[in-house]
Amino acid sequence: MFMAEKELGYRRVQCTGRGSYIISLPKDWVKDIELKRGSEINFSVQSDSSLILIPRKLKERRGEAEGSKLKEYFINVDPKDEKESTFRMIRALYAIGADIIRIHFKSEQDAAKLKTETMDFARNTFLGSEVIDETTDEITLQILIRHSEFPIEKAVRRMAIVALSANKDAIDASRNRSTTLFESVVKAHNDANRLGLYIIRQLKYGIERNLFRELGFNTPKDFLLYRIAVNEVQSIGENALNIINNMRAFQKMIDEGTLFIRDPIDEEIHGQLIHFNSIAHQLFEDAIKAMFKREYKDAEKLISRRESLVSLENELIMLLSTKKLDPNVASVLRLIFDSSRRIMDYSRNMAELTLNRTVEENCSTLTLK
Repeated sequence: MFMAEKELGYRRVQCTGRGSYIISLPKDWVKDIELKRGSEINFSVQSDSSLILIPRKLKERRGEAEGSKLKEYFINVDPKDEKESTFRMIRALYAIGADIIRIHFKSEQDAAKLKTETMDFARNTFLGSEVIDETTDEITLQILIRHSEFPIEKAVRRMAIVALSANKDAIDASRNRSTTLFESVVKAHNDANRLGLYIIRQLKYGIERNLFRELGFNTPKDFLLYRIAVNEVQSIGENALNIINNMRAFQKMIDEGTLFIRDPIDEEIHGQLIHFNSIAHQLFEDAIKAMFKREYKDAEKLISRRESLVSLENELIMLLSTKKLDPNVASVLRLIFDSSRRIMDYSRNMAELTLNRTVEENCSTLTLK
């Protein structure tokens, strides 16, 4: 039933003998939506402290309608188009909350190869995507995962673990240049990106429906906080991949005999870099914990800890500059140093997000003495 929006005036709050507060409902409204004695009404507190009242049957009906209506999109792929352009479009549709993506290939001659590449892309890029239909010139992707199955906070925690793991493996690979470690970093980088894209998708879903409480947030401002957090974590994985790509090129030149290393990696520098990186990892892990626990004081202490590490940072710079290193080895060590330093800066950024997130509730509880 459709009802035009109208003003129903003010109603006085009354107090019963038992100390409960009650307010009468407009008679015309009760009749229009066919409420009866014993009918249930859902109360939803908004960010501005206002209330929305929705009868249970209307809420359930709305939920059924939203749940049954899938967002479906169609892409027409021309073989002349760059496949990366198609992949970017599919990625964007996933991020905005598409449930079904139908991808049609104009040329049946090129469809087989393009379908395989597209399915590989979806498998490696999206969390919860499955090919539910396939013909000679078309494939249909459906996104099956839902927030309730993998909450945002849990996804961010997992993403941080994966990104830090990629960083650690990249540093370990600097010593033995293991192919296994190279592949491990690439896989972890891809996994972190998949998680990041999933989180962005869920944030978009929550913003559209004002579901901040259902997603475990205290206020709608948390949507922005988690979006920024995803960027910071994603950057850790990108930096790890950058180290590995440089080492791969480095190793390729050695294998082809176009590059000869005069000396192995300096043990003192390598040891100092590992120590510096472990401090960076601990700082970031503590920043994540402070964010999830909403600990203002812990975040504030973490910013001070980051500032205190500047002297250690300068000592490492001096050590790198005083050693007579092979230029190619020095470039890899510099990348490792920069990656660790950036993780410390990301930690400070996360701590500042926590301050911004919790400063109001901390200040509102202060009393003048």
